[in-house]
Amino acid sequence: MKAEIITIGDEILIGQIVDTNSAWMGQQLQKLGIPIVQITSISDQAQAITKSLSEASKRAEIILVTGGLGPTKDDITKHTAAAYFQTTLRTDEEVLAHVTNFFTSRGRPMLPINEKQAEVLANAEVLFNDQGTAPGMWVTQEGIHYIFMPGVPFEMKFLMEQRVIPKLKALKGVQAIWHENLLIAGLGESFLAAEIEDIENSLPTHIKLAYLPTLNLVRLRLSAMGESLENIQAETRSYAELLAARLAAHVIDRQDRSLPAVIIQHFTENGLTLSTCESCTGGSLAAQFTAIPGASKMFIGGTIPYSNRLKELLADVPASTLNLYGAVSEQTVRAMANGTKNKLSCDYALATSGIAGPDGGTAEKPVGTIWIAVAGKYETLSKCLHLKNDRSTNIARTQLEVLFLLWNLYIKELSNPRIEDI
Repeated sequence: MKAEIITIGDEILIGQIVDTNSAWMGQQLQKLGIPIVQITSISDQAQAITKSLSEASKRAEIILVTGGLGPTKDDITKHTAAAYFQTTLRTDEEVLAHVTNFFTSRGRPMLPINEKQAEVLANAEVLFNDQGTAPGMWVTQEGIHYIFMPGVPFEMKFLMEQRVIPKLKALKGVQAIWHENLLIAGLGESFLAAEIEDIENSLPTHIKLAYLPTLNLVRLRLSAMGESLENIQAETRSYAELLAARLAAHVIDRQDRSLPAVIIQHFTENGLTLSTCESCTGGSLAAQFTAIPGASKMFIGGTIPYSNRLKELLADVPASTLNLYGAVSEQTVRAMANGTKNKLSCDYALATSGIAGPDGGTAEKPVGTIWIAVAGKYETLSKCLHLKNDRSTNIARTQLEVLFLLWNLYIKELSNPRIEDI
């Protein structure tokens, strides 16, 4: 049994909002063993909605639709769906009572337009929405399950978790699915593929290998589908073990998670602490760590000394260093890392300073010149980056580079401890 996701809204197509709904729904569906064959974003137009529903019904047995369920004129999903299913809309009294209470409890007037929220497809099972005024709807026709939900993320997630997923679990024909992941560092995608070509060629047809590359890292994902979860788990893990053994020197992690999450676990288990001193990355590295539960066990905090004055005050960078070498230099970034480590009394400290663009460069230090440094327990590593992307991409690449530099120094010092650590 396969699924397709359709998101409706001009705001998605013009980039006003990012479609996070599809990514989240995809994660939930894969846990259920329901593969997604396609994700489509379309405009608030009847022709586009009708065409998408018709084409999706040829590819999938489960069609999830989000968006266009509001009471205003631009929300036409319900009327278009009624025409598609050759049915009508009816007022659901329970939903109407909920909508009325929603407004009165907040001291707001109930307008006639708001009553339209209680209109549902006559052939649908109502998916009651405790979190908002737009109910979800489930229609089954000719063996295809159509599920309509509001586009507001927290409302969609509530309906999925409380109404939709329990019903999906009860459907027949859902196969078991299992994933094994390896996070690989130090090998480019093409070199990696050549290294494991024989293992990849030996995979049975129900196990697929995907390469998911980023800067410095490649995530390998083995995905299997079958009738028995226990069987495909054991079989997929056996191939993951083969890959891990072949790539032992390059395997960072065996779970589907980010490098900051891996660092948090390792630092926590080894009683290590970390801080950040960010100029050109503007606190985004600290944000990556603090977004992960458990970061407080190892992350001390961070500073954003964007100006030279704050580099002196917050990271103890000598004024003479800044005057002689400038803010974007190896000497300054190493001083930022070491000063932060000493000032905050932590084991490791990261530092970034550079010209992310689009302006600010010079002949000696063009846009994209970025220095990064990591101060460790015993030594400090630094590196100069010469990036040629736009500002946001330059910052993102800097984040990945300094995290990888931190990982390399951590592994080096873990493998070669000093006498005082033994």
